[in-house]
Amino acid sequence: MSARAIAVSALALLMPASLLLATENGSAAGPSDAVSAASSAPVFKARRSRASLHVMPQIVQQGRGTANPDAARVAITATVKPRRAHRPVRLQVKRGKHWKNVGKARLDRRGRAEFSARAMRHGRPLKYRVKAHRFKGLRPVTSRPQGTGRWLTPLYTENFSGGSLRPEWSHRGQSYEKASKRKCSKGSPKAVKVSGGKVRLSVIKDRSRKGKCEAAKRGKSSGRYAYRLNGHISTQGTVAFKYGFAAARVKMHKRRGQHSSFWLQPQTSRAGTPRTAGAEIDVIEYFGDKHPRGGLTSFIHWKKRHKVIKTGSWLKRPRSFLQNKRDGWSKNYHVFSVEWTPKTYVFRIDGRETWRTRKGVSGQPQYPILSLLASDYELSLMKDKQLPQHMSVDWLRIWQA
Repeated sequence: MSARAIAVSALALLMPASLLLATENGSAAGPSDAVSAASSAPVFKARRSRASLHVMPQIVQQGRGTANPDAARVAITATVKPRRAHRPVRLQVKRGKHWKNVGKARLDRRGRAEFSARAMRHGRPLKYRVKAHRFKGLRPVTSRPQGTGRWLTPLYTENFSGGSLRPEWSHRGQSYEKASKRKCSKGSPKAVKVSGGKVRLSVIKDRSRKGKCEAAKRGKSSGRYAYRLNGHISTQGTVAFKYGFAAARVKMHKRRGQHSSFWLQPQTSRAGTPRTAGAEIDVIEYFGDKHPRGGLTSFIHWKKRHKVIKTGSWLKRPRSFLQNKRDGWSKNYHVFSVEWTPKTYVFRIDGRETWRTRKGVSGQPQYPILSLLASDYELSLMKDKQLPQHMSVDWLRIWQA
């Protein structure tokens, strides 16, 4: 074989199949043309991404015992667009001139990732950012930094220290009220105890009331039961806020037959839309450990054309918000919160979003309520001998935006 034939054969081994066929068919393309054709193939550029960070107050603090709210962790939500589920992201904190990785997660189908992190270091606020890695044709992207400083001074903090409620708290519903579906129970200071850095709200028997109460469920009698006293307190007329965050660290009661609640009501009572009249904001309600739907609800109640509207539902997959299999709503404390803006409510458990809505958004100052209530429709679910039941609240905080 000649030297030229050997060179052509060697070149053929290095050329793409499409160019080799063209050469064999007598194309005029030479080696230089082949290189030119290969270099003109389309080049796919990675798409740009956008990342943002939402740093919230210290609303993450799961645990068995009471705790200092200043030691709670801030909640952080990262959002990356375009949305790509499972894209890896890292949370970073600024240390001097450098950024240190302090958390990692993968985006959900909404393009979000949720983190918790320290609020301070050596008494000073911290700055965080999120970094999304290169992923399926998307370029890496880093968010702008966001700090914790704006949330380090709450509008109001209640630690329930000492042996009694502070003056801003009062007892509610201290009469038996059929119209409120509590013909057989009422609020009472006897069902409220402050000790050990917490307030305990209870449902107990009313020893001063003789006889039994006939309870109704769906308009029909459900039996006769001992009269009950409820722990039911609020800051009506003393502490209220408009827009921001409200959070309470709560350990729920155990049995069905009553419900634990952390909720907000408007400071003034008037007619109109939620913007002018406010709304009832049920941050969380719990109906007992063995409730078939998990027991947790969040609802909004407001009026539209003099008709009460109710929106909300049972929380889906409530156990997914527990820390592990040994965790439980009546076993440990969890922080339940609402973020309230002029357009939206966002509900969270330990900083993890459970539900959001744009319906019934209040435009009026609202005050917090804590209660363990035995409504008439629940009484048939528990025997009198299983009383008392208890709900404990470690702390409550409000941050005004």
